[in-house]
Amino acid sequence: MEGLPNNLRIPDIWQQDAVNQLLAGRDVVVNAPTGAGKTYIFELLVERGLRSQAIYTVPTRALANDKLYEWRGKGWNVGLCTGDFADKLDAPIVVATLETQKAKFLQGRGPGLLVIDEYQMLADARRGINYELAIALAPPGTQLLLLSGSVANPEKLVGWLQQIGRDAVLVEHTERPVPQDEIQLQALPDVGSNNVRGFWPRMIARALAEDFGPILVFAPQRREAENLAAKLSAALPLPEWLELTAEQRAIAGDDLAKLLRNRIAFHHSGLNYRQRAGLIEPLAKAGQLRLIIATTGLAAGINFAMRSVLVTEREYHHSERSFQVRPDELLQMFGRAGRRGLDDKGFVLVAPGKPRMAEARPLSLKRASTVDWPSFLAVMHEADKASECPVKAADELANRLFTDQRLRLGLRRLPTPGKKQPAKPATKPASHQPLPTAEIAKTKAGDSFENALGEFHFREPEAKKIKEMRNAEGEWERLRAPSKARLGDALLYINGNWKPALETPESLQGVQIGNLCRLKGKGRRLYGRQVPLATFPNEERKGRVSLVKWFHRALKDHFLKERPDDRTPGRLCTLERLEEVYAPLLPYFTQGGRLVDLVPQNDTISARLDYSQAMVFARVDASGEALINPPQREVAPAPFPSFAEFAASGAETAKRTPAEIWLQLGLIDNYKRPTRRGVIFSFFNHGEGLAIAAALEDKSYDLYDLLFDVANLRAGYRFEHFDNTSGRLGNLCRLTYRGLTAPGYLDGGMPPGYGNGAAEVIAALTESPEAAHRFLGDELRHGDIERASLEWRSILNHIAFAPDFYWDRWMDFKELTRQYVLSHFGIIRLAEMPALTPQQRTRFEGSLAV
Repeated sequence: MEGLPNNLRIPDIWQQDAVNQLLAGRDVVVNAPTGAGKTYIFELLVERGLRSQAIYTVPTRALANDKLYEWRGKGWNVGLCTGDFADKLDAPIVVATLETQKAKFLQGRGPGLLVIDEYQMLADARRGINYELAIALAPPGTQLLLLSGSVANPEKLVGWLQQIGRDAVLVEHTERPVPQDEIQLQALPDVGSNNVRGFWPRMIARALAEDFGPILVFAPQRREAENLAAKLSAALPLPEWLELTAEQRAIAGDDLAKLLRNRIAFHHSGLNYRQRAGLIEPLAKAGQLRLIIATTGLAAGINFAMRSVLVTEREYHHSERSFQVRPDELLQMFGRAGRRGLDDKGFVLVAPGKPRMAEARPLSLKRASTVDWPSFLAVMHEADKASECPVKAADELANRLFTDQRLRLGLRRLPTPGKKQPAKPATKPASHQPLPTAEIAKTKAGDSFENALGEFHFREPEAKKIKEMRNAEGEWERLRAPSKARLGDALLYINGNWKPALETPESLQGVQIGNLCRLKGKGRRLYGRQVPLATFPNEERKGRVSLVKWFHRALKDHFLKERPDDRTPGRLCTLERLEEVYAPLLPYFTQGGRLVDLVPQNDTISARLDYSQAMVFARVDASGEALINPPQREVAPAPFPSFAEFAASGAETAKRTPAEIWLQLGLIDNYKRPTRRGVIFSFFNHGEGLAIAAALEDKSYDLYDLLFDVANLRAGYRFEHFDNTSGRLGNLCRLTYRGLTAPGYLDGGMPPGYGNGAAEVIAALTESPEAAHRFLGDELRHGDIERASLEWRSILNHIAFAPDFYWDRWMDFKELTRQYVLSHFGIIRLAEMPALTPQQRTRFEGSLAV
């Protein structure tokens, strides 16, 4: 690590203690408040010289990229590994998401130092199993540094590390670097908020007026975040705008750029990465923004502090589900209040009935209830290949997990082939009497392992109604999301029939200016609008026309906003100027109407406008027709068979232990060895391996189609309007796995987070990247498409470089994916972020108050 710059900051005693323990070769668990300087421990270690490679893991890609740019900015040699992207993997320091490292640990390999930032993720219901296995399988030569600020019992983690043979110590620090006070918003003077409507806008305006800015506000949904930001920006203008460069304005887009100029922003997953990490976060860190409204679900990905924090609700929404904000999540959010080196105090802003400081507390760490199926199957497969006992290998791994009770997999209780089993009492056939979930959840005391299997049950998927629309052929199909189309190409549903929109007067009812008229041309009669523009001059003003009031006002507003250097239009102008300069601007003022001709009538000059090129929101059906307001209906999906209907009349009903579930899902055979399906599944971290294995088993499933269809696996619900053919993968999963639910792996027979429609969108954008606007709407934003593309790329990378397994379908799919990744993603580089201007890098010294 030669050439690393010296940092003149003097470390605190607890930070020095942690570094000394690491230099002595011990594992170190650090527990200290948000903002206290946990990351600085690693930076100090780097400056003193790393003896081998260090992998620094963080929970999200955004945080990984943030660390990468920060440390490369110091001149450090840093690589990146986030699933979707890999760069300089042999660098002395690699920033990574933890899941990308687990395969190494399963093979007994690891770096010299593994840093796990936010190790409380160990308790996360979905990702905790990967954190647990990475720690449990870290080889003796890998030193551990675990960092968190929201764990109540870090000594339990230290005890676990010592129990599995590691030399671990705890370094704890409880004092916040910036103390915090709680501020009751309703007790603040109602000054400066007279023009603000709505409860939260008024409360925030009060806080800004009392100089509690900059403020980080957490809102439960995207729309609320955007609306709140817009209301406050409109009501609370600043005398000194934030000047953006042309590149920054292009990245931000019109709506966000207007807010940023007023030093206000929203922050959610619908924004693309460059908007969040290239604009909002750098400007916030530089002290240029006075207010950021972020969605609660993205709280873990925020890496900046502000003077005050406000959490508006205890509930937030993610992937069509509602979640309660946990006390440790509140602790992390409130921990962002107070900027070290800038504020003497941080402030937590509260209102009656809303989250308060007293509700925020550390998490009592315990393992997630699920079991890491793929890792167990992977070690069992390796043991089987080495002619060793798979059951013994699984038991050894189970004994290293983070639990007070021994985890019982149930492998030894499975019947041995050929051995006669005791007779079971007769039961009513499952098809006549489905077993209640409460009964399925029961297990014998000896089979319990922290109630993990009590959550496994058979269920019929929820009968969520499907929205359909009548298409141009008069048939019903899945409702598509609105997209922009030319009005001249669109169809309108009138009196039970579809007609070209502009052949019906109803198509222009929404245009509130002028009068309806008929246009001639191209063999058909189209409707348009006729609007007055000017009156003829009287004798004293010969040679000039007088603009009518509405047109003159519209021109003045346009010139002031878009052409401030040009002369503002006067009420009088020449006829030539009217025709050559002003008339071409009519589409801006008339919702897209283009001039056909000027018509003199009495003493008035009117324009006839054609709306063929005007853009409207329509729903494009499967044949490509743009439909305006098509008839809609909601229908129940076709009933999906319950497990009882799948099973034979005398089949077994509930399964209890992991081993029984694995056997039932076809992941192991009767000899307790992983099957072909189980081996493929073991190459993945979550349920997507089950889906891919099922698809490969269907020989009629074209591999190139599957390459795109895997984009659905982590897409979520926001793409569902665009589903056309990729739903085959989901349906195949439901059939293969009988509509079962197993937390973390299957939800109604499909991997959790599965969402139809993403494959169609990604395939379309692969061919025509400029067509993204066709898919955007209230639900689907640029950031959603970007995230789905990154997840798809991550899955493809995972498949391309997964282990070999000599099944022709797997190897062919692996090779196809590898070739696609190398040809399409090989030249992808990290996005360059726009540099802040010198003025933007200097902290804004003007008042951030109202």
